[in-house]
Amino acid sequence: MPTSYSRPPTFPSQGQHLNSGFQPILQSYHLPQPDSFQTPSHKLYGPFITGAGEGTVHSDPATAAEPSRQSGSLEESGNGMNLDLIPNPVQVAENDKELWESQVFCTNTRGQLPPLSTTNFRVEDQGFASPRFIRCTTYTFPCSPEMAKLSNLPLAAVVKPLATLPEGEAPVHLVDCGESDPIQCEKCAAYMCSMMQFLDNGHTFQCPFCDRISPVPDNYFHPIDYTGKRADRLHRPELSLGSYEFVLPEQQSKSGRVPGSVGFIFMIDVSYNAVRSGLLHLVCGQLKKVVHNLPREPGVEQSAVRVGFLTYNNVLHFYNVKSSLVQPQMIVMTDFSDMTTPMFDGFLVNVKDSAALINNLLDRIPLLFADTPEADVLFGPAIQAGLEALKAAECFGKLFIFHSSLPTVAVQGTLRNCITGKEQSLFQPQSNYYQILAKQCVQQGCCVDLFLFSDQHVDMSSLLLVTFKTGGNLYNYSNFKAQEDAEKFQGDIQRNVEKVLGFKAAMNVHTRKGIRATKYYGSFHMNSSEMELAAIDSDKTLVVEFKHYGRLQEEDGVPIQFVLLYTTVHGQRRLRIHNVALNCSNQLTDTFRTSQAETLLNYFAKSAYHRVLSHSSKTVRDELVNQVTRMLACYRKHCAQASAHGGQMVMPQFLKVMPLYVNCLRKSKVLLEGPDAPIDERAYLRHVVMSMDIAETNAFFYPCLLPIHDLNGSQVSLPRAVRCSRRWLSARGVYLLEDGLSLLLWIGMDTPTEWIQDVFGVPSFSEVNCGVGSLPVLANALSRQIRNVIARVRKERPRFLKLLIVKQTDDAERQFLQYLVEDKNPSGGASYADFLSHIHVSIQRSLQ
Repeated sequence: MPTSYSRPPTFPSQGQHLNSGFQPILQSYHLPQPDSFQTPSHKLYGPFITGAGEGTVHSDPATAAEPSRQSGSLEESGNGMNLDLIPNPVQVAENDKELWESQVFCTNTRGQLPPLSTTNFRVEDQGFASPRFIRCTTYTFPCSPEMAKLSNLPLAAVVKPLATLPEGEAPVHLVDCGESDPIQCEKCAAYMCSMMQFLDNGHTFQCPFCDRISPVPDNYFHPIDYTGKRADRLHRPELSLGSYEFVLPEQQSKSGRVPGSVGFIFMIDVSYNAVRSGLLHLVCGQLKKVVHNLPREPGVEQSAVRVGFLTYNNVLHFYNVKSSLVQPQMIVMTDFSDMTTPMFDGFLVNVKDSAALINNLLDRIPLLFADTPEADVLFGPAIQAGLEALKAAECFGKLFIFHSSLPTVAVQGTLRNCITGKEQSLFQPQSNYYQILAKQCVQQGCCVDLFLFSDQHVDMSSLLLVTFKTGGNLYNYSNFKAQEDAEKFQGDIQRNVEKVLGFKAAMNVHTRKGIRATKYYGSFHMNSSEMELAAIDSDKTLVVEFKHYGRLQEEDGVPIQFVLLYTTVHGQRRLRIHNVALNCSNQLTDTFRTSQAETLLNYFAKSAYHRVLSHSSKTVRDELVNQVTRMLACYRKHCAQASAHGGQMVMPQFLKVMPLYVNCLRKSKVLLEGPDAPIDERAYLRHVVMSMDIAETNAFFYPCLLPIHDLNGSQVSLPRAVRCSRRWLSARGVYLLEDGLSLLLWIGMDTPTEWIQDVFGVPSFSEVNCGVGSLPVLANALSRQIRNVIARVRKERPRFLKLLIVKQTDDAERQFLQYLVEDKNPSGGASYADFLSHIHVSIQRSLQ
């Protein structure tokens, strides 16, 4: 049985003073001194020194020369530092695993730091929400707005409301209030939680958010014990747990009626490009399997989701698959001025009742359009038709759109094949049509999932807007090849359909007086102070940023309540509540010592990708560097020990990899345009990152690089990762790299022949085929183990990872090297060592 305890103390060797309470946590790294003969520049990317004792000056870290090393050297001449000793996420993750691997994290302490997302641990809910649901950038807020501004540390929470819990952890408890409403504060409307204080022998309660004292309804009354707490608290999830759900009575449902069942509408592009590429045949074949694995509530045998089918090119084709028919019927719509659905009865059907007709239809569609000459395709009217179908059925739902090319039919939503020269417009839609359509979809509870299969520009910034605003998922199969992408598409669509799903969702936040939620980032529609989503699934993650408007008191802490209102696939309206309690302090040291770099990375990525909609990417990159410089300069000036001398870079223990994370973010394709990053790909990546959780942004910006050449054939666990740099690659090694979206297998030219034969079944390195593929199934232990490692890596990610095999010195190796983020980027991004040196010099100048 794993041991249960609160977060262990950090050992002195890792920077914490065990006998000094809240003393500064220092990490010191000897770096070159700034050139005392240079005039400090007011521009952040002014001159800086790239080598100790050298006079070379570069105007930007990205322009620094490539490091030149002698064989066996551990130093780069470009910065004069030992690269093995500078902070890196691999060692940080290993240190956290030593403390927390397979341990139990109990959520019974205010402001307690959780283990990192890279660590395998178990959570026991004892009053506050699990870090699977909520993580904060810091677990100690400054007491005053002046201190918060001085720190330059963002105060934010990363929220994953419907996160899937691993086996061994108790599911979120369901509280059925019967015909009564959940108990709320009379003033701020916060819901009953473990932080409420009961008074007057249990007849009243005091809200921790606004301090209002409210009466307890007679049907909820229970006496308090000698500790001042209700004696029945352990039998009430809302009084003893940090996360729980209320089932709402029917009268609180939409428009005073019980919501109808959910509808899934599959909308398939049948234009010439879709047929020629093999897309149509692939989609229809896979949908025959998908419709039999629709989401359902736990313990329910049959899904309540109804399905409908629509195909489109320059017109719309609706299909009637009512169970009483002998064969499917088609109705064609050519006039889009009146977008009412031509049928309702027979368009959305129960899969079990109409299984034979659905299979018949999906077999016939590829034959029906096999010889189509129609190259033009529409897009907007298809979404509008699906929206009207859900309205007619009086239900929420999701549209699955399988699309191949730029919509050029002269109807609403048509797009021009042009790319603007203004960078601020690259991520903006061509017109407000899709913005208006997205708002209509959110109001109805109509989510749009978009699967794009194209080998040319499709103006993704316009097409994905409805998906983004409705909380949908976007899948991009660029340079689509049916044979190579079939496995990935199969994995993506199956995982998508099986997700835990809620419809017509809205989330708001209750906070302690003195702070308020001011900004929100993610895939949703903002309405007043609420985030609205047509649908939310178990992978969706949102970011909430907080600002002070008054002073906080240390004894009160910072209670925060996140409330998600949604409807299940079976039409039940629920409230999911997550409660967290943070500390607050008059000492900036406490704020820095309880911050987490991986959560800050998620925040910085989403705030930067939001800013790029209205600012140039260079401006956003400069702002990132400015903020991390001010943040670390504040720590150096106000928190570090006076004994730290100028040659040391002093950082908080849990922020020591922050400069690396910021540099990786700066070099990402969204913010650093280059020949290998077309605008459609940048728009796609921006959309995907805005919904990522912390583990996903960790891997996306700092990929996981696993050496798999030393596996012994019986090893069960994954091998320990190495740092993302060419320095850590061996010509005799084989490495598996993944960033949550891509999976690459790099093979060194001197890999032993026996290894090649056991895994690839070919006689030598030269016989290994590069490109997209899969490993052959061979009857030996090493082959099984390597395939198991790949399967395990894929299982941990929400999207299926297509395997790309790369050989050293091969043409495709350039693509692999782009993922080695500690090195200099071919498009101009600085190496980690140069950027760290630049940050150090900038901090020194800011303190002069």
